[in-house]
Amino acid sequence: MSKKIQAIRGMNDLLPADSNIWSFLDSTINNLMLSYGYKYCRTPNVEATETFSRAIGEVTDIVEKEMYTWKDNNGDSLTLRPEGTAGVVRMMIEHNLPREGIQKVFYNGPMFRHERPQKGRYRQFHQVGAEVFGASDAKIDAELISVTDSLWKSLEISAQLEINSLGSAESRESYRETLTKYFNDHKAKLDEDSLRRLTTNPLRILDSKNSDLEDLISNAPKMIDCLDNDSNNHFNALKKYLDQLKIPYKVNPKLVRGLDYYNLTVFEWVSNELGSQGTICGGGRYDGLVEKMGGNPTPAIGFAMGLERIALLIHDKSNQLIAKRPHLYFVSMGESAHIESMKLSKKILEVLPNITITNDISMGTLKSQMKKADKSDADFAMILGEEELANRVISIKPLKGQGVQQSIKLEGIIQHLQEIL
Repeated sequence: MSKKIQAIRGMNDLLPADSNIWSFLDSTINNLMLSYGYKYCRTPNVEATETFSRAIGEVTDIVEKEMYTWKDNNGDSLTLRPEGTAGVVRMMIEHNLPREGIQKVFYNGPMFRHERPQKGRYRQFHQVGAEVFGASDAKIDAELISVTDSLWKSLEISAQLEINSLGSAESRESYRETLTKYFNDHKAKLDEDSLRRLTTNPLRILDSKNSDLEDLISNAPKMIDCLDNDSNNHFNALKKYLDQLKIPYKVNPKLVRGLDYYNLTVFEWVSNELGSQGTICGGGRYDGLVEKMGGNPTPAIGFAMGLERIALLIHDKSNQLIAKRPHLYFVSMGESAHIESMKLSKKILEVLPNITITNDISMGTLKSQMKKADKSDADFAMILGEEELANRVISIKPLKGQGVQQSIKLEGIIQHLQEIL
């Protein structure tokens, strides 16, 4: 016997038993984004490596350690996308979309990072993201946060919003110098990772998960105290919008996000519902990224959320969240009845597309098919044999105690189903 082939570690199958949760998430998020005027877009899973190294930053963990990169037959360096924003920015520039006015888009698809798999975080994971190009006012920052707030409410997820401002490029550079001096003065207390970041991106030290550095980081100068007037006004405007929208928030001076391209607003939604506090959505402004990647100067902002974590958060309450589709199980006996059951199923679904019909394909006896109907969790069995066909009727048997079995004229079956489903 040949050896079984198994999935790559950290790249998981979506099993049929969980498909209802993922279908529900996809449709809920899609409908929410469309209702706010965002249009769906799709970028390739594979991009030129430079797309990510230039956007994310050469000295980030993603680029240095986590990307799946290889050379193709032409010697070009290609990479499986580790995040969604860089590819969307490349798409915007390549097709000159910002020239047409403000662009509001969203995407949904797999991302890839070579890291240690853990609960809710895998090597192939799935993200939904939204990006807006061409809008500089804090109003759009507030809208994106409001969209995510609406999503948590609809999914009955308890999450807390944390916000911060990284300021303009100028104020950030000034803060970088101040922060570098502070950490240099306490260099002996830094771990190896922080020492490396001190020379590449000292702001990332603030994001360290090393508990030994907690006090040092807490006492570090705050970006929020170094903002220029424009940055401060933008942040105050965002807070005013959130107050008026009644969206509670916490200003977290240590919040910097993990990618180099952010400026001004950054935000995260964190939840304790998975046992320990974890980020389920994050985003912010990246006003300089379009120009950095070869486009015209364009203000931009976006967010991304990992669907695996959200699926875990709603798993135990999926039955109360997901409206159950009416389910019919079609039992048929005899060649003519098998053919008629197929024709009738098609006609019913053309009129009632939001129900499920399982048409038995076991070709078994009436007894064996009815056993399968009982196990299927269907609401009704539709029974069609040669005798019923000769009399142009079909039997409808309730499977969950909703009444007694009835014979319905074939030409009236659709109207009857409309009444009882």
